[in-house]
Amino acid sequence: MGIAEIFTFDILWPWILSMLLGVVVGATPGLSATMAVALIIPITYYMEPLAGLSMIIGVTFTSIFTGDIPATLLRIPGTPASGVAVLDSYELAKKGRGRLALMLNLLCSAIGGFIGVTMLVFLSPPLSKIALKFTHFQYFWLGVFGLSISAALSMKAPMKGVVSACLGLLVSTIGIDATTGYARFHFGNADLSGGVSFVPAMIGLFGLSEVLNSVHSSATLRRQAVSVEEKPGELREVFANIFGNKLLIMRSSILGTIVGALPGAGADIAAWFSYGVEKKMSREPDKFGTGHVPGVIAPTSANNAAVAGAWIPALVFGIPGDSVTALVLGAMIMYNLRPGPMIFTESADLVNGLFAVAYISQIFLVPVGYIGIRIFSWLLKMPKNLVMGGVILFSIVGSYAINNNPFDVLLMTIFGVVGYFLEKNEIPLSPMILGIILGNIIENNLRIGLLKSEGSLWPFFDNPVCLFLIFCIVFIFAGEKFVRAAFRGVLSMSGRGKK
Repeated sequence: MGIAEIFTFDILWPWILSMLLGVVVGATPGLSATMAVALIIPITYYMEPLAGLSMIIGVTFTSIFTGDIPATLLRIPGTPASGVAVLDSYELAKKGRGRLALMLNLLCSAIGGFIGVTMLVFLSPPLSKIALKFTHFQYFWLGVFGLSISAALSMKAPMKGVVSACLGLLVSTIGIDATTGYARFHFGNADLSGGVSFVPAMIGLFGLSEVLNSVHSSATLRRQAVSVEEKPGELREVFANIFGNKLLIMRSSILGTIVGALPGAGADIAAWFSYGVEKKMSREPDKFGTGHVPGVIAPTSANNAAVAGAWIPALVFGIPGDSVTALVLGAMIMYNLRPGPMIFTESADLVNGLFAVAYISQIFLVPVGYIGIRIFSWLLKMPKNLVMGGVILFSIVGSYAINNNPFDVLLMTIFGVVGYFLEKNEIPLSPMILGIILGNIIENNLRIGLLKSEGSLWPFFDNPVCLFLIFCIVFIFAGEKFVRAAFRGVLSMSGRGKK
């Protein structure tokens, strides 16, 4: 399919409109790319398949980026994939460099998406085969490894990070046990039988707790919000930071694509994973969480790359990489398309058109995302007491909109109070969110793995992938020096043996 065929009115106008919708969805806490795609699919029923899939691609990439805008300016992630942006992006904004943080997020998201799409085009078959071979044993260790990143995120007080992560794990156990069907910790409340909804918890921990902190602060609420004014030479500084961190962008984008290609992982885990890896590799790990530019670049490059990565198993094997591609598979069936290896021969023109749309979406993302930045920059010129009132309003609406359930608003309030007291005791919130996200993955894969092995733990250790993930976990907790000393000891023993 040629480029000229893509830029027809029937494809271009719904594509652009979906990206503008992505600005609203991503920047509104509580709304997600999955929700936007679910709303779009019925509209696309009477469209050509490429037009409908272009809308899905456009809204997904845009909403993943624009979720960073409220995370940077208000400390409220617009989408789960933007949760890590409340660390360095928000801290950079507090220093009066909000526009710098957002422009880095925008351009690195586009670059990360471009790299992810390139890997989607050229590496789909081998990456999909690797992901397909993952069993419950590998997914268990992958979840533990993701949770162990909480130690890297709170290196100054690792035990407080572990406490926060354990609280998240405890919250994740609420609801019906997937293995036995037994209701746990729901206290007779039917609203808790399905577990704690992640989005109200995230909004409460990062949004309402910030409002409570502001109210409690001795500083007046009438001062302005974080600065988003453009400074002289700032655009030059943005490009200088991107060029100076080009290897970081490449590395984070590749990691994000690989994690995104693992079924069930998603852009949120890819962002945390990339942030944790970059902090561990950095020569200045103490600067992470203080407004450090690499801490801004790493996750935003990874989460947009993960969007492309999630399409790898969806297209090649018909296995959804995340909730969005699960909806995409349903849409493809609606269009009488068969995702799987044969799609590359039976519908070659459509696949090539999808790849072209994904590439061009990264170019469109820059002006559309800039519009979102300008709109929110204007809104934040209002006095902070009005901004905080808006935060409360959006928090309530966002929490309620997920399930149309007032109980989720109560959950958001409870987690807001919990987040306020945790921060007062210098216990980080990010590991708790990570624990809530990964808790079910860890528990379910452990339980199912033990059932398959009839109670034996050995299958969790007798696979090269499992051993590699265990090594990574030890590396995070024990540190480089211990691992290097162990390697030197092994090498010296092998040398003696030869003598």
